[in-house]
Amino acid sequence: MASALFLWLSWLVLSLLSVYLLDLLAHSRRRLPPGPRPLPLIGSLHLLGDQPHRSLAGLAKTYGPLMSLRLGAVTTVVVSSPDVAREFLQKHDAVFATRSAPDAAGDHTRNSVPWLPPGPRWRELRKIMATELFATHRLDALHELRQEKVSELVDHVARLARDGAAVDVGRVAFTTSLNLLSRTIFSRDLTSLDDRGASKEFQQVVTDIMGAAGSPNLSDFFPALAAADLQGWRRRLAGLFERLHRVFDAEIEHRRRVAGEEHGKVKDDFLRVLLRLAARDDDTAGLDDDTLRRVAGKEHGKVKDDFLRVLLRLAARDDDTAGLHDDALRSIFTDLFAAGSDTSSSTVEWAMAELLRNPLPMAKACDELQRVIGSTRRIEESDIGRLPYLQAVIKETLRLHPPVPFLLPRQATTTIQILGYTIPKDAKVFINVWAIGRDKDIWPEPEKFMPERFLERATDFKGADFELIPFGAGRRICPGLPLAVRMVHVVLASLLINFKWRLPVEVERDGVNMTEKFGLLQSKEKDRSDLAYVINAVKDLMGGDREILFSKVCRSQNRVSNCLANKTRCESLSGLWPDNSCNFILLLANKARCESLSGLYLSNIDPFPRKKMYDNIR
Repeated sequence: MASALFLWLSWLVLSLLSVYLLDLLAHSRRRLPPGPRPLPLIGSLHLLGDQPHRSLAGLAKTYGPLMSLRLGAVTTVVVSSPDVAREFLQKHDAVFATRSAPDAAGDHTRNSVPWLPPGPRWRELRKIMATELFATHRLDALHELRQEKVSELVDHVARLARDGAAVDVGRVAFTTSLNLLSRTIFSRDLTSLDDRGASKEFQQVVTDIMGAAGSPNLSDFFPALAAADLQGWRRRLAGLFERLHRVFDAEIEHRRRVAGEEHGKVKDDFLRVLLRLAARDDDTAGLDDDTLRRVAGKEHGKVKDDFLRVLLRLAARDDDTAGLHDDALRSIFTDLFAAGSDTSSSTVEWAMAELLRNPLPMAKACDELQRVIGSTRRIEESDIGRLPYLQAVIKETLRLHPPVPFLLPRQATTTIQILGYTIPKDAKVFINVWAIGRDKDIWPEPEKFMPERFLERATDFKGADFELIPFGAGRRICPGLPLAVRMVHVVLASLLINFKWRLPVEVERDGVNMTEKFGLLQSKEKDRSDLAYVINAVKDLMGGDREILFSKVCRSQNRVSNCLANKTRCESLSGLWPDNSCNFILLLANKARCESLSGLYLSNIDPFPRKKMYDNIR
């Protein structure tokens, strides 16, 4: 046994050494982009660190915006500028349209739209999503559903605030996005804003999937070892996928069972009833053909299939070119729920964190909302175009915190020359959009959160402007972008106009933890410093435990005096924004002002006042 193991290890070392020597020889004969000299066996893996997007951005300052590295046995090309990104994603898009799927994803990639190679099946699946889920007319038809979900979010946050419970913006934004998708796909909510356990568990599964898929994996760096799954990432990810698949299988089986029970039952729809009445001799309603067409058209418009019903109907056709078997349905739903809910909620979370660290942009965003929306406090999707500063906040957030810092890696399908360098067949390509977003040659003061920069330049994130491509570009741009744009703006605007947020004094002093958690999708690292006040009238909401943006109402004896216990506490509130920002601020400028409120009870105060609170003091 020992001798066999020794022989296997010897073979492995010799194989890897041979790969290394052959790679050095090949490198000398072809003009790869510049990059660090690789070490034996590991190449440049030691240079990645736990934040590869930052490490590679640093290396690009030395080797340029187009560089190559050998990561293990894999030739890897890293792009770090808009002009070079345009070469790969626009000019030579066809060569780099294939994605380099992580080994950990396993069988999931066989039916996954993000990972399938471009071909007839990929095009058919993408077409189904574009026409049946993300088309403008489909999104417009579901406008009221999205408004309902946002209203539930606002009511939930207000209720928690009144009850003194914690508010976790990241979680409630995730739950809102999750339920919006589940209502669109399955016609029901998968969880509830009030069910913290269920939504948090689902969110954790999604986070773990993205983390596992994006974690450094020996199987990706040394494909010859992939079958062994040495780090166990493929096994772990299979278990996480299975947890989601159980949810999806239950929905699919329920829908098929209901369809089977209803099969053969003849039920009169409204049109059938009208036709029967029109055939009667005593048709006093005058149901002529024109009337029937108008009524039938209106009725037909009310009957809308959810996405699951659409997929099951397409799967039953003889010409099912998309291959919509059950494994395919599971993969489609996994992609939609994992990417759709996590991307939107993490963007809202990052935006809130940046606004809380930067009071001036927060005040400007609130002032714009108050000026444009006013006292209704109801944000419509049609209002987004009238809120340029809010749009700038979202763009600036995506510049600093792109959901996928490398996009999904591409793979060269043939050897090609780009900018005088050779990109070999099968080379893996990373587009470092995180580095592009912090390039000082493009963005003055790149580390600073300044939404104003987007008021001065017509830059968008929909794939045409390569300075800002958080969702990719070209034929493989994120298909869910139209829905994400609507949801992120409306959710963030609703949180800003209905509540007032402020960091605790100790966090203002020590700073907010803005550490990133690297994965396939980049999320925000959580810790106890990520707290915030929500101030509704004189209600001071604060607290927290590991989550970003916790809040808790000061409610002891229901008196303001318990929240304003001392001079320091009073003075810490003196810098709050003026009353015209979101209409929720009580000006507490000095100790005397605080003490004058010591006997004021909160029980009868409207949580959404239209006037300054001190106007109500008797």
